Amino acid sequence: MNRAGRTLLMGCLLLTTPLLGHAGDNSLLIPADGSCVLDTRPEDLEQALAQCRRLAEGGDSQAQYELGEYFYDASRHPQDLPQAVHWYEQASLQGHAEAQLRLGTLFWHGEGVPASAMQAYIVLKMAAVNGSEEAMDSADQVAEQMDREQLERANRVLGEIFRNYLQELQASDTRSPFAPLP
Repeated sequence: MNRAGRTLLMGCLLLTTPLLGHAGDNSLLIPADGSCVLDTRPEDLEQALAQCRRLAEGGDSQAQYELGEYFYDASRHPQDLPQAVHWYEQASLQGHAEAQLRLGTLFWHGEGVPASAMQAYIVLKMAAVNGSEEAMDSADQVAEQMDREQLERANRVLGEIFRNYLQELQASDTRSPFAPLP
């Protein structure tokens, strides 16, 4: 997709942003906010890690993402890719764009997970919907490596995800998700 197409797509997505704010409990496209600080002094790290785990296990997507980053980054401790992937997946399921970008990149390069261009493309497109322009560019690069059949299958999966999402929106409210907002 060229830059003009991406701009048009992002513009269309921005028009739907008010709709996403009324998604209720469906957080597929809406990241939750939270706090988790793991960039701390070494003597405080154990306590900060325990606090972050509590938040993450309680469903805080930012804490889940921060744990993913912690386990992915090998600068202060040994890298733990299975833990990183686990926490990125948890945050991604809640629509955390940065976690989706990281997870899509892991699938693209086969880092900690089996390499899968199709899975990478789908997760990166979801990250793009959630506001990551970097993910949009990465998804375009992945698409260039996919054959036509793979790309069509991935787009069908994305279409199904969005159809299900719209059906959930419609079921959660008596209005159409495309009706004017109050």
